[in-house]
Amino acid sequence: MNEKLVKNNQSVEKVLQIIETMALHREPIRLQDIALKVDMPASTTLRFLNTLMKSGYAYQDPITLRYSLTLKFMYIGSLVSSQISIRDIAHPYLAELSKKCNESVCLAIEQDMEIVYIDVIDGPDGMLKITQRIGKLAPIHSTGIGKIMLLNYDTKQLDQMIAIKGLKALTPNTITSKSELLRELENIKAQGFALDDEECELGARCLSVGIKDYTGKYVAGISVSGPTTRMTMEYIEIIKNIVIDTAKKISGHLAHKDIL
Repeated sequence: MNEKLVKNNQSVEKVLQIIETMALHREPIRLQDIALKVDMPASTTLRFLNTLMKSGYAYQDPITLRYSLTLKFMYIGSLVSSQISIRDIAHPYLAELSKKCNESVCLAIEQDMEIVYIDVIDGPDGMLKITQRIGKLAPIHSTGIGKIMLLNYDTKQLDQMIAIKGLKALTPNTITSKSELLRELENIKAQGFALDDEECELGARCLSVGIKDYTGKYVAGISVSGPTTRMTMEYIEIIKNIVIDTAKKISGHLAHKDIL
């Protein structure tokens, strides 16, 4: 392959650096500050800013002479968003993850305080084909992905969910009290993943990790599920980083940047 075809365009990279710098700055910013942050001469930075303004992507306040991005980026973002399907983005990653872990893998989102599966890759024995299928609903408090989605909730929303949906015991292991659920959510925050340890179905265990979008909000989750005979705590320890890495890759497609 011709090397010229695979080399990065440095001018485009510089423009993108300027755009990202301005986007992260919550207020209009001076030319000198932009140039300093992107490590470019002010004259070069000004040339790129003039191009952005000519195209309608940037604006200079005539009084303060500071620069800001325009809402044209929101328009472009809305067009891109309308073309993006989390399921389409995630599916190849789910298939790869299922092969690596040799177990069933699911993608689910929240809908009306419940979890709905939107993609499922069956494991080698199809054990979970009935309990986890596309379109099936599951309780938010007793599933790994559900507990991940509860991290989006504030106290008022959590109380509302409990009042409307309840904390029904599906197995002897299901969390059935608010205090226990809060402790579980704190553990999930600390460790970066959630477990369904026979809380939905006896004999089945799953490891779940959340998917975030550009706002930092959890918009979906992936899980690796299997019988407890195979999904032992030792095996979960082995595969957890693989699942976390997969979720990060999918989140990256949704423009999430892990800044924590």
